[in-house]
Amino acid sequence: MNNTLWYPYAQMENLERNYKVLSGKGAYIKVENLKTKEEKDLLDGVSSWWCAVHGYNNQEINKVIKEQLDKIAHVMLGGLTHEWALKLADKLVEITPKGLNHVFFSDSGSVGVEIALKMAVQYHGNNGNREKSKFISLIKGYHGDTFKAMEVGNDSDFHGAFNHMMKETFYINIPEGGIEASEEQVQKALEELKNVLDNKAHEVAGFIVEPLLQGAGGFRVYSPKFLNEAYKLCKKYNVLVIFDEVATGFGRTGKMFAADYCDFVPDIMILGKALTGGYIGHAATIATTEVFEAFYGGGDKVLMHGPTFMGNPLACVASLKSIELFEKNNVVDKVKNIEKFFMEEFKDFSNRKVKNIRIFGAMAVLEVFEYKDVAKAQEYAYEKGVWLRPFGKYLYLMPSYILSEDEARKLCCTIKNYFSEMK
Repeated sequence: MNNTLWYPYAQMENLERNYKVLSGKGAYIKVENLKTKEEKDLLDGVSSWWCAVHGYNNQEINKVIKEQLDKIAHVMLGGLTHEWALKLADKLVEITPKGLNHVFFSDSGSVGVEIALKMAVQYHGNNGNREKSKFISLIKGYHGDTFKAMEVGNDSDFHGAFNHMMKETFYINIPEGGIEASEEQVQKALEELKNVLDNKAHEVAGFIVEPLLQGAGGFRVYSPKFLNEAYKLCKKYNVLVIFDEVATGFGRTGKMFAADYCDFVPDIMILGKALTGGYIGHAATIATTEVFEAFYGGGDKVLMHGPTFMGNPLACVASLKSIELFEKNNVVDKVKNIEKFFMEEFKDFSNRKVKNIRIFGAMAVLEVFEYKDVAKAQEYAYEKGVWLRPFGKYLYLMPSYILSEDEARKLCCTIKNYFSEMK
């Protein structure tokens, strides 16, 4: 295979890429099998790393992007401004939890996380405390692949090559028990957090989490009761709470934001992936006024970060249209229907290869005991007209929200049949 293109998360020696994407429409991608030259429509079960929430080739988003192209495709925000970024900032303040009032744009989720971490450290520094420069995060958390984002992640499968370069981060467990965790399970996890804060709070700038649903770390689900109490502890110790909603934002958990399950507003929230409906890389790091105003008063208090493509007009109009689609089409209700359907489809399913099944919003994951048990799932799904991308010990669904009942059933049946037919 031609190796001019370096692929992500892949050993390039003897790498084969068998499926070439030709187009996309709705919940489907059309691919060419490079071995057989067959063209086939595949029902996408993972919405292109969880971002194509309205499906592919949405005509309303297409239209606003085409119209924007005739005005201006990109202009920097350094020394300038434009109406599309202003409108999107206002809209994000409107729809996110009340109190998140100030939006800083960037071009990817990882960069959005970097900005949030820099904000947290500089917030304390601007307030006279430069010692608070470390973070607490969750075991199996994933926050992106740039350096500071790797530092607060905890998955050696992604970042093991750089462990020797990482600054110290304090990791704690999520509570067991899922969304309905018991008081005892929640308290056990809180004790871990309290122990870190009791001993290290003078060094800790922030506590960063993927709220309620961890993504690449294994699609693990945990209780909002834990976060509610964790927030109180963090406030007691002057530690900012940061919600990384790059994956959970825009409906994935059954509410517009996972933060909507909680009784508090985080100090900083990061949005990405579905922000543009999956059309263009763009992210938003949104802060409370308390955080924002810590950057007032002198040049040395300025947030020194400026991604070239922050506030890109094409991304802004795509985001505005995507949010409009959420509102007028009651998209979050559709996510709840997908969740109900997944639960119904998998409620009586079991297989000796499957360790656990977890469902939350438009997410379903089957965790297996051994890696080899999902190794052939992609090839099997292709033959059935479905696109899946298992990794590690996880075979999962994170589809677009436009699925029909028949399409949702096809995804579930493909996975169930894969395990049932496995020898």
